[in-house]
Amino acid sequence: MTDLSAMLQRIQRLEDREEIYALVARYGLVMDDRDIAGMPQLFTPDVRVRSLDGVMDAHGRDEVVAMFRGRFEVLGPSNHFTHDKIISFGDDPDVATGTVLSHAEMNRKGKPMLAAIRYTDHYARHEGAWKIAERVFAFFYYIATEEYLDALGEGKDLRMRAYDTHTAADIPEGLDSWKSYYR
Repeated sequence: MTDLSAMLQRIQRLEDREEIYALVARYGLVMDDRDIAGMPQLFTPDVRVRSLDGVMDAHGRDEVVAMFRGRFEVLGPSNHFTHDKIISFGDDPDVATGTVLSHAEMNRKGKPMLAAIRYTDHYARHEGAWKIAERVFAFFYYIATEEYLDALGEGKDLRMRAYDTHTAADIPEGLDSWKSYYR
């Protein structure tokens, strides 16, 4: 590989990374704006979106859009924030993986709530643009705002409080590294 072709390949990766960062940001805006018409543009046709707790699991654009429509029925206004993003590329120039750390503020069933979410993503270039091919939600917490201090203190073992029954969160306790450290 010549120096010029290596440099062009590196520039392409930088452009790809920036496009994926924009895709991640657009996801939050589409969700917050309830932009149903814009939602399919985020995903590959065969996308899968699921949560580790099993509450969400949809395959294909139409099913994913329908799943989010159902979630929006119990949500009021929301505000998604993405923080750190780690994007990795392999040999295939049209495929990437990512980890996205995020928070969301929302109103669920009339109650103000907070969520800390880690997305594990697979991205694919589809029809010339980067799209989400798979997104897996893992929750550190999903709690009513008045329960925030308790959920990180005395009640830390039951940080998933969005539903009628409080349960353990997905992360960090479910991670192999966490389990290995605390053996």
